[in-house]
Amino acid sequence: MLYVVGFGPGEHSGLTFAAETAILKSDVVVGYTVYTEILTKQYPDKKFVSTGMRQETERVKYAFEEAVKGRTVSLVCSGDSGVYGMACLALEMGEKYPETEIEIVPGVTAALSGGAVLGAPLTHDFAVISLSDLLTPWEKIEKRLECAAIGDFAVAVYNPSSKKRADYLMKACDIMLKYKAPETVCGYVKNIGRDNEESGIMTLSELRNFSADMFTTVFVGNSETKNINGRMVTPRGYKNV
Repeated sequence: MLYVVGFGPGEHSGLTFAAETAILKSDVVVGYTVYTEILTKQYPDKKFVSTGMRQETERVKYAFEEAVKGRTVSLVCSGDSGVYGMACLALEMGEKYPETEIEIVPGVTAALSGGAVLGAPLTHDFAVISLSDLLTPWEKIEKRLECAAIGDFAVAVYNPSSKKRADYLMKACDIMLKYKAPETVCGYVKNIGRDNEESGIMTLSELRNFSADMFTTVFVGNSETKNINGRMVTPRGYKNV
């Protein structure tokens, strides 16, 4: 049995009941090193196996090989397993392991957990876009940013910057500034649900020069998004409010 588990933002209270049940049932928990380090503190009696960044295929293969041996395995990822998670790769590779039952266990993705920290930035139509170009060409990311801005979507931006992509958030803001006002309300949350959580609200023009990292989720409002008493709020359009 292979569970593909999204364990949420990181803190134990952020796990869904289904996610915790799957981990507790498992003989082996497999994941990216940063994630297994988080879960080891919560489940010290479990066997954890980790691999580094860009070793996703090896990670999934190991999980299947353990499941084939008759073990119950949890393949874990932060947030939701189907949102930039391991669910797709597990199902694709699962064709080679037809005898293994696969169950996808959802979790709370950063757009939702980070949005709750800021207030209610995604109450209306929104898009989720990752700025990581490891698996997606930057030209396609640019087009998606442009289309989301033209459509006046609120946007949750994942993986906004890294050491090798230090100016990607600035590039993304420049694209959206072609169609969104400089005073558009935006926000960010670093280390959602973990130690040293940090958040803030700013304008799109200020966000352009903001220093983010891979553990930051950025939120760009639509034309109606407001700053209400320090909370980022995108109205849905209720009357008489």
